[in-house]
Amino acid sequence: MRVLVVEDNPDMASAIRQGLKENGYSVDVAHKGMEGEELAASEPYDLILLDVMLPDRDGVEVCRNLRRRGVTSYILMLTALSSTDQKISGLDAGADDYLTKPFEFDELLAHIRALLRRGQASESTKLEFGGVELDLLKRRVSRDGHKVKLSAKEFALLEFFMRNRDRVVDRITIAQKVWDINFEPSSNVIDVCISSLRKKVDRDFDRPLIHTVVGMGYRLGEAEDE
Repeated sequence: MRVLVVEDNPDMASAIRQGLKENGYSVDVAHKGMEGEELAASEPYDLILLDVMLPDRDGVEVCRNLRRRGVTSYILMLTALSSTDQKISGLDAGADDYLTKPFEFDELLAHIRALLRRGQASESTKLEFGGVELDLLKRRVSRDGHKVKLSAKEFALLEFFMRNRDRVVDRITIAQKVWDINFEPSSNVIDVCISSLRKKVDRDFDRPLIHTVVGMGYRLGEAEDE
């Protein structure tokens, strides 16, 4: 599940990103309205957390522009102001929900789950390939009907692979999309996580789906003929 956080407060943005990543979400962050608008218009996010008070552009304006540009991602607006008029302005601009600061992180997660239960604006709540099924709302995985228990990071990694199936993805891209942007390139944590994921998703089945492409990265898909 891909989330874009548009928040100018670095500490809050970092805390939200870390919390969402720990819950298995793939998170990008923008600190300005224009940057967030361009990211949201060019990438397929499931949800956008959009601060109202941004340094260069009002969040309501960003929301309105995104809807005009055909962006169908859910938009949850974050604001320190709780006036009814402001909430009405945001909802009229195309926002799906409002959350007033300060808030508990569990409350944010509850709002996100409630929005996603409505059914995805741009895609199904399930990803399927090669007998593997990811339920993005219930955070469950199965292959050929057999339940597969994954950690939050393994779930996020598998989701990333399935969204990019049949594409070779390198370690830098995986680090940017699944791990923190400050990820240490020399670390072997990606290889360890992929190895663990393979054991859970591929080991007990006839057809391996996760493949190493020597010198390039990894690919999820059917095996290619030699």
